[in-house]
Amino acid sequence: MNTHADLAVLSHLYPDRQLRVHCREDTLVVLLDNIAHLEIALHLACSDQLEGKLRYLEHGLEQQTLLAALEAVFTTHPSLKSITLTGTTSTATDSLIADGVLRITGPERITCYAEAFWQHPQVWLNKASFGAAPQQLIISDGKRHPLRPTPSTEVLYSRYIPWVGQTLTFQQADPDRDLHAFNRWMNSPRVAHFWEEEGSLEQHHAYLQKQLNDPHTLPLIGRFDGQPFGYFEVYWAKEDRIAPFYDAADYDRGLHLLVGEEAFRGKAFYTAWFSSICHYLFLDDPRTQRLVCEPRHDNLRQIANFDRSGFAKVKHFDFPHKRALLVMLTRERFFSERLYQPLDSVKPSKEGITV
Repeated sequence: MNTHADLAVLSHLYPDRQLRVHCREDTLVVLLDNIAHLEIALHLACSDQLEGKLRYLEHGLEQQTLLAALEAVFTTHPSLKSITLTGTTSTATDSLIADGVLRITGPERITCYAEAFWQHPQVWLNKASFGAAPQQLIISDGKRHPLRPTPSTEVLYSRYIPWVGQTLTFQQADPDRDLHAFNRWMNSPRVAHFWEEEGSLEQHHAYLQKQLNDPHTLPLIGRFDGQPFGYFEVYWAKEDRIAPFYDAADYDRGLHLLVGEEAFRGKAFYTAWFSSICHYLFLDDPRTQRLVCEPRHDNLRQIANFDRSGFAKVKHFDFPHKRALLVMLTRERFFSERLYQPLDSVKPSKEGITV
């Protein structure tokens, strides 16, 4: 463990309060508003195993506090398959056991598997309900597909990224608030070469409004610590122009993306926002099993990034406006191979640790 450093400031778990996770000596401590609520005393049993005791410092452990501790351990040990907690249960642990995030594995022993934890939306999504929306099939433009839910205008996804030391958020684009940044990005030569959407403020206002009016698309602005850096256009593939080129399932999601700010280019930021936008799309609806993208066939840098991020190359095909490469990422691969972390940090898996 990193024994003297703060691991995260997880304000997204309590929007109006500050939750901090840090280590002192061999103890993981979770503080809420600078008051210690949870402590996990650790000692090294062998090279790949930690043992310890879970201790609640405040009466009535809040679920978010325990989730913050789990996130901190999985983030600082990215190759772990599981974490085993020892100690008495509480209403918070009982709730997470009922949700399938924790599993009872012995007397006063509860195990959390990474593959399950990173699919639990409560840590990262801002939603009133974390269940799947009821399925209601409709026909639009000759295509039969589920009726899509209306997204919130608030922040949809928030995640503290320890390797850049900033909080990443995705929020629905606003044609007024985000117009000038979007216009500048679209008119930059690097972006215009592939997007071909140069235009005036009026044109780009109309473009964003069109995406908002279309129930199969969701335009998002990405921010690091509140600073806009990029645009993400996500869509339901079943209703999209890509559907005729492969066997699109009802909950497949697709993605177009651009980074507009030069300060946020590079490997560290790329691994942060790309893994997180994929994470968001898998969390948004648990029925989503595949993500698809269709980069232009000559966008070699982007294709290489998709390849490094776990997307499989499926085939080349021709849109009316471009020759494209279909790439695809499955839910199983994303979570089982822990692609929400930088790939070079995920070493051969340990079986688990006990804390």
